[in-house]
Amino acid sequence: MAKLSVNINKIATLRNARGGNVPDLLQVAKDIERFGAQGITIHPRPDERHIRYQDARDLKPIVTTEFNIEGNPQHNFIDLVLETKPDQVTLVPDAIGALTSNAGWDTIQHQDYLIDVIAEFKRHGIRTSIFVDPVIEMVEGAKATGTDRIELYTEAFAHQYGLGNKNAIEPYVKAAEKANELGLGINAGHDLSLDNIQFFKQNIPGLLEVSIGHALISEALYLGLENVVSMYLNKLK
Repeated sequence: MAKLSVNINKIATLRNARGGNVPDLLQVAKDIERFGAQGITIHPRPDERHIRYQDARDLKPIVTTEFNIEGNPQHNFIDLVLETKPDQVTLVPDAIGALTSNAGWDTIQHQDYLIDVIAEFKRHGIRTSIFVDPVIEMVEGAKATGTDRIELYTEAFAHQYGLGNKNAIEPYVKAAEKANELGLGINAGHDLSLDNIQFFKQNIPGLLEVSIGHALISEALYLGLENVVSMYLNKLK
């Protein structure tokens, strides 16, 4: 079974829209774990428009499953990760001001930089994962950085699957096969939903973990958070 890590950025967005502490981010994280999710993911950005850096500090002692922090490894982000020491850090090449993640790393062009950053995190006992497109050369470049895992950027798959093109899974299968061959763990995320998650999981060999936020929280508006977490877990078996 692939693990489900729930990204709670959208809960923070809702909280920040009115100020105060409603909804209570920490309580939601506890509830999501109680509902069966195997991890909590956050993705703080420099402008703190949803997850705040202090949220990472506050979540660290209360998350009892896997704590995953995503982000662009700029100085403030690196300092935050080294301070909070999550179970996993996922490196994402977000441009400042980007609405959401929109590309994986060029693991060849940025290889030296990634080697240095990943080595620093691993010296502190933090498992590392890097966001990559389903391209064989990028997976091979990821291996050279020393990362423990890759996270396959699944927006292209999700978009094409929604149009009825199931062949969109093919580059992801090939990328996963190469990752398995190289001894890299495989995570995945971005636009995965109840509609496409089972098909994706069934076709990706060695899938360890998915990180899902926007779709899961949106679906929960209609179906309820506890029910939606359970539905994802069933599809990931």
